[in-house]
Amino acid sequence: MRETVGRGRFPHTEVHRKVFLKHTAVDPCGFPQCAGLRAPATLPTVTAQVRSGLRLVLGLVLGALLAAAELLFVVLALVVAGLAQLHPRTRRTVRGAIRAAGRRLVECERARLGAYLGMRCTHSYADGRALLYLAARWPLGLLGVVVLLCALLGGGYGSGIVFGWILTDVEHPGALLFSSLAGLVFFFMAAHGLVGVGALERGLARHFLGPGPEEELRRRIDELFTSRAEVVEAVHEERRRIERDLHDGVQQRIVSVGILLARSRRSREPTHSQALVEQAYTESRLALAELREVAWRVYPATLDDEGLRAALETLVERSDVPAKLDYRMAVDPRPSVAAVVYFVVAEAVTNTVKHTSATRIEVVIEEDDGMVRARVEDDGSGGADARGGGLTGLARRTAALDGRFEVRSPLGGPTVITAELPCD
Repeated sequence: MRETVGRGRFPHTEVHRKVFLKHTAVDPCGFPQCAGLRAPATLPTVTAQVRSGLRLVLGLVLGALLAAAELLFVVLALVVAGLAQLHPRTRRTVRGAIRAAGRRLVECERARLGAYLGMRCTHSYADGRALLYLAARWPLGLLGVVVLLCALLGGGYGSGIVFGWILTDVEHPGALLFSSLAGLVFFFMAAHGLVGVGALERGLARHFLGPGPEEELRRRIDELFTSRAEVVEAVHEERRRIERDLHDGVQQRIVSVGILLARSRRSREPTHSQALVEQAYTESRLALAELREVAWRVYPATLDDEGLRAALETLVERSDVPAKLDYRMAVDPRPSVAAVVYFVVAEAVTNTVKHTSATRIEVVIEEDDGMVRARVEDDGSGGADARGGGLTGLARRTAALDGRFEVRSPLGGPTVITAELPCD
């Protein structure tokens, strides 16, 4: 782990000169990953863990109630379908009623999975697979009830070590202690069982309610069309910004050099002519410096020559706001990922310098579970708009490599910009 602190001049960052476009990854339920911004995989706080656990428990309780309704539906559907075989005229009507009732139950399941288990499923599932899902789901709902009861039982026995001394007269402290410890172990195992039941719920819904091959292909094609249009717009925007930099900066300096040299040639006073030449020399040095700045904004040569760490160190050293780099990667990622990480950090730092009153910037680069995570945090006034031009460009650039991008910027700060990209 290495930290770099720097302060200096920081250039405005341009869109990456190379645009990487690949097939959009699709999540297990068929939703493209880059269709929106998703939260990165960060370590949850204790409060977040408690809320997640409570949502899971409530979701399993509702799942148990739905399981009873699903079991009743399956039994009645089999009975009614069997009776309909005796009356051929009613077969079509009965089948339609069964499918309609099954779809209502599945819609309730979709709402439960999305609200409490964090699972989004497509609404365009086939009716036949929906009925199969209901037939396979009700035993899992009853399993959730059993695991919940086991957790309550373990928690009751485990709490005896605290409340047993108060509520009752303990004649055998050793037995109370042993039963409490056994209850805590039982509760721990049951809690893991709850997590397992939740995973089984998601897997079952993914299997039966996931999109078919045609729908998945159609969504991927739509996403590719959208990404292609965004990439073309990003390239045009990059060209326009480069043209503005060259026209408003370097070109004006070169024109000024030419004017000064022309005046020097017409001047008849050697002292005045020498002064004009000195001014032209100064302007030429400034033009060269601005040309280097433009080249750096288009693509820093340090990124290819010395790697991501060196490029980011140079970046924080040039920042007008004191910045600290915490680089925790032993090996740099592949060039395409390194380039996106660099430009995400550069754009985030630029926005901080230009639009906030921050006094510090912290940049953290780390690897976690096969993902490169770049996090830029500042103590500015916050209120950054994730739909702004620069941040939208970062989201598109990250999504082009199947990455994730998130902006958290409440009013009053702090602002935290996070990007995650696959290492391979």
